[in-house]
Amino acid sequence: MSEAAIRKRFGAQTKQIKDVANQLVAAESAFSALPIGAQISARTLADELKEISMHLAGAARYGASTAHRLSGIAHNKAGEIDDAEPLDDQSRLALGDIAVLTRMANGAAEIGMNLLKASKDVKPDDDAPTPVAITFGVKDAKRHDDNPV
Repeated sequence: MSEAAIRKRFGAQTKQIKDVANQLVAAESAFSALPIGAQISARTLADELKEISMHLAGAARYGASTAHRLSGIAHNKAGEIDDAEPLDDQSRLALGDIAVLTRMANGAAEIGMNLLKASKDVKPDDDAPTPVAITFGVKDAKRHDDNPV
């Protein structure tokens, strides 16, 4: 990684830290300006929002686990489809079960997928990897000095 890339990455992080610090100062000033009753209400609401966020993250985790299990069951059910006659009665039953399991798995994954979409961090073009030149030297094994040929 080049020195310029390192400076750019840490420079962007330093700017982000300063921005967050300024937001904290502004929020604390605004909070302090509220009457005591309003401060209690604001703190209660903030705590409830954090709790909701934690519960949604837990629901997403359980939903992802459920989606994984249902998808695995659907995958195993696909083994019941007759390759020679995929639309015979037994294969149709298996296909119906697979469709139901897949819809349920997709539904179970919805909270997690929405959270991932909401928290997706889009990197700016500045963070794109920069090409690096790699130079190889050839050394003559018969020579005893360390100078490449």
